[in-house]
Amino acid sequence: MSLKPASLPTFPLIALMRRLVLPAVLCMATAALFHSTATAAAKDDRPNLLFILADDMGYGDVQALNPESKIPTPHLDGLAAAGMTFTDAHTPSAVCTPTRYGVVTGRYCWRTRLKSGVLNGYGEPLIQDDRTTVAEFLKEQGYRTGIVGKWHLGLGFAKQGKEFDFSKPVDNGPHTHGFEHSYIIPASLDFPPYVYIRDGELTEFPSIEQAAQKFPAFLRKGERSPDLTMENVLDDLAAHAGVFIAESTKGDKPFFLYLPLTAPHKPVIPHPRYQEETSLGPYADFVVQVDATVGAVLDSLEKAGAAENTLVIYTSDNGSFMYRLGEDAKDHTDEVSVQGYRAENHTANAIYRGTKADVWEAGHRVPFLVRWPGTVEAGSQCDETVCLTDFFATAADIIDAEIPEGTAPDSFSLLSLFEGQGWKEQRPPVIHHSVGGMFAIRDGKWKLVLGNGSGGREKPRGKPFEKPYALFDMEQDPEERHNVIDKHPQVARRLEEKCLQIRDAGTSHVE
Repeated sequence: MSLKPASLPTFPLIALMRRLVLPAVLCMATAALFHSTATAAAKDDRPNLLFILADDMGYGDVQALNPESKIPTPHLDGLAAAGMTFTDAHTPSAVCTPTRYGVVTGRYCWRTRLKSGVLNGYGEPLIQDDRTTVAEFLKEQGYRTGIVGKWHLGLGFAKQGKEFDFSKPVDNGPHTHGFEHSYIIPASLDFPPYVYIRDGELTEFPSIEQAAQKFPAFLRKGERSPDLTMENVLDDLAAHAGVFIAESTKGDKPFFLYLPLTAPHKPVIPHPRYQEETSLGPYADFVVQVDATVGAVLDSLEKAGAAENTLVIYTSDNGSFMYRLGEDAKDHTDEVSVQGYRAENHTANAIYRGTKADVWEAGHRVPFLVRWPGTVEAGSQCDETVCLTDFFATAADIIDAEIPEGTAPDSFSLLSLFEGQGWKEQRPPVIHHSVGGMFAIRDGKWKLVLGNGSGGREKPRGKPFEKPYALFDMEQDPEERHNVIDKHPQVARRLEEKCLQIRDAGTSHVE
């Protein structure tokens, strides 16, 4: 069964005066006055919110954060120059699904049924119906809400017996969790089904059998729609984001756009116009394309006249999957099938230990750039420890709206930091989490790992809550080379108690 290909999404303008039956002259005058008032409110009242989430971009992939990098990222560098760079920002998990859950709900994902790992493209919905998302919250506050990009939080695919029925809409997804407009892929771009879903409906039936491929163009075997080709996905997302921005700015509401990109996550397939853009292999070329994609979206803001009244946040869902290899090893520049670099060529995760999936810093310390003209000082820097779960409370604080009780239990406002001040109220410790369920806690300069390994990919992987634990002074030892738990056992005990308290309380708002 085939579905007709759909055209680009349209977003009907609000017909402000369509129900008026007054004489034409009075109608026109009233419409002009109303439109002027609405436009002024949109410009002067609340900012638009644009949250861009890269997929697997490491701290060292942004040249502004890693001056020794040979990969040009001019648009991200420009974003940093025009706003605030956070040097100690962390994802709530070192992998995809749980971080995205944390961004959307303001809640650590290990509080759900998903205690480790990620969902696949066919996964059951992770967000419960009674869990308020930031999109639902902002929609209730009068925002126009949209998502363009990678969802990876489970979808309600229709079934006939045990088989998926792709001819029918999905009954659970971003369109049922507060996003008025959604244009998504189900999960990471290496997970089938390879389809676009707009507002709950597949744009085209997945009639192609996609073959499995090896790294760097890593793909799993599965269904694919003809209108989705891997090389074009970033361009497709930028185009749809541009349409959403253009149409939203014509209305009388501010907008919230969540833009979770699909790269530089596998499959590492840069568009042909970016191939060999660098001398560092497809991964580096893909980073260049991600940077250009961000530039295209920022350009859409400029063209829509919305740049001055839009808070832009750029970050990543976890660190890079590219390993740091030894001096004598072949790397990605020698053979593109090698998933890693020697430090002389590139350090995707900068100085930090480990890789994506690990509880070590490389797993979850990520770029976090904020631009908000008139509020965030250009070229500024913040060294406070923050978490991506903090977006929900930050959005609420910006629009001076109260978060309902029980909502966003692990979220804390960053607004005062954006304004160049300290915390209004000191943020509780941040909890880190690995793909294998390893916990760590960060409080000030101290980081305690509650396990005996990475909990991810770097060996030894270890096991959660098995000793010896590891304590690091992150001011003196950001590369996590020296376990000082024997020198500071009282600090380790305090942090362990605090981590367990936050875990068991159901909220980070604990005394």
